[in-house]
Amino acid sequence: MLVCAAVDPDAIEARGLVAQLDAALAAICGDSGAKSFDANDVRGPRSVFLLARDAAGHAVGCGALRPIDDDIAEVKRMYARPGSGAGVRLLGELERQALRFGYRAIWLETRKVNGRAVAFYERHGYRVIPNYGKYVGREDAVCLGKILTAGLT
Repeated sequence: MLVCAAVDPDAIEARGLVAQLDAALAAICGDSGAKSFDANDVRGPRSVFLLARDAAGHAVGCGALRPIDDDIAEVKRMYARPGSGAGVRLLGELERQALRFGYRAIWLETRKVNGRAVAFYERHGYRVIPNYGKYVGREDAVCLGKILTAGLT
């Protein structure tokens, strides 16, 4: 069983998982994406940093939400250790949190070359949207979004 809970993004276990994500992204994309994350963005109102733990209490995944505007949240630093199953659980919990915070949609960005991530999000109802914010004009980026509904499980 996986349990998700809010933690500070500077917690030791959170930092360890983010470092694993950075290494994985650097290997896939040639860039860790670390410059695109400011921990303070997920400490404020209507934002959260989640840590997923397995039945033994080991941290196996993380993910965060930050506001883009009043209606849209952005997923940041989403990572699940391979084989843990934490990705599905984390994404579902981030979506539920977004609804509780009053968002109507979630957006995110990943690199086109990260086909595994793109396929994961598409399997869970995310669709390609026009690149937004700092991703506008970036040919290596793909942005995805999902409209939230109250029936999320």
